[in-house]
Amino acid sequence: QVQLVESGGGLVQAGGSLRLSCAASSRTFPFSNYDMGWFRQAPGKEREFVAAISWSGISTYYADSVKGRFTISRDDAKNTVYLQMNSLKPEDTADYYCAGRLYKLGPLPYLVTEYDYWGQGTQVTVSS
Repeated sequence: QVQLVESGGGLVQAGGSLRLSCAASSRTFPFSNYDMGWFRQAPGKEREFVAAISWSGISTYYADSVKGRFTISRDDAKNTVYLQMNSLKPEDTADYYCAGRLYKLGPLPYLVTEYDYWGQGTQVTVSS
């Protein structure tokens, strides 16, 4: 069982930056055993993949729409995964969700169904 709590969302002007945080607590395996990801969901749209980071922190993967603007990272000492968002656009407006799964061999997960644990989300609004 893993609990995930996001924070850091808010209102920002286009071109601005935000850093989202996701604090994890696990009663079974250490946080360092989990692949972690960020997803987002805009009103009336399906939840979509944003970024993922491997359990080791060595591998990352990004959606094309955020590549070069967003950076995912993790601090295992703090049981926290981050999403640094720069050059924000109005189309980045959405609820952002943190997700996790126990690591597996193979490519980083980017489908909603590949993750077992989810946070409650944090709202990001980018004004034009």
